[in-house]
Amino acid sequence: MDDLSKYLDYLKFEKRVSAHTITAYTTDLQQFFNYTQTAFQVNDLAAIDAPIIRTWIITLMEEGDSTRSINRKISALRSFFNYHIKIKSLEHNPMKQVTAPKIAKRLPYFVEENDMERLFSADLFPDTFEGWRDRTIIELFYATGMRLTELINIKKDDIDLYESTVKVLGKRNKERIIPFGNTMEELLIKYLDLCQSEVKNPNENFFIFFTPKSNKMYPKAVYNIVHKYLDMVTTIGKRSPHVIRHTFATHMLNHGADINAIKEILGHANLAATQVYTHNSIEKLKSVYKHAHPRA
Repeated sequence: MDDLSKYLDYLKFEKRVSAHTITAYTTDLQQFFNYTQTAFQVNDLAAIDAPIIRTWIITLMEEGDSTRSINRKISALRSFFNYHIKIKSLEHNPMKQVTAPKIAKRLPYFVEENDMERLFSADLFPDTFEGWRDRTIIELFYATGMRLTELINIKKDDIDLYESTVKVLGKRNKERIIPFGNTMEELLIKYLDLCQSEVKNPNENFFIFFTPKSNKMYPKAVYNIVHKYLDMVTTIGKRSPHVIRHTFATHMLNHGADINAIKEILGHANLAATQVYTHNSIEKLKSVYKHAHPRA
């Protein structure tokens, strides 16, 4: 189709979009025009209206295309018709009457409470400095819900054992103080004591998580540590530091914590980012109800 080739040239030479985008748009648009010709015997661009486009979308859904994939195809079609309105080869844009299907929010992965308990109660961490370091990393993620970048940047002076708090620098360089419990406090006392004999300059304000060469831990190393140990206790699809952050928030909500308090601990800019965890808690309640109620 000549209309399509001109549009693709426009994307390539004027909009300078990536080759990957051009390939994807080419495939999506060719699929659409093959459909209009086969299903409606329509070859004229001006004859394509909103009902035809909606029928195509319904066909894609019936064929099992994901909502994300369908929305990408709609985006390609919208861009194509906008181009033809711009060059005045069309008077009306049928895409103005087409609404893209909503993408369902994915619930965050989280580790079950009994699996986290098994991780810390079983003899999984070796009695070496690296073993204590790895345990402290995972326990601190679970005790505070902090982010990976926040954890690797913690220095000795950021830990206040008297107040049982840790200071972190979050997104947009926003500093916050996170409390932790007695279990975490006891572990940090033990771990920081071990650090004194392992770090090169124990009198300096050093990064508390470091490599054998006393360099600050890098993100991939921490990710690998978390993945390794979560792999021992859970089969969930993702096993990463961020999953422990999700786990912290979900378990806190399950035990009645105030959502605004969790928002502050996590360092979220708005409550909407925290509310996603309520869905996990609701699903947990549904599961409990179905198993416990005699008429469920």
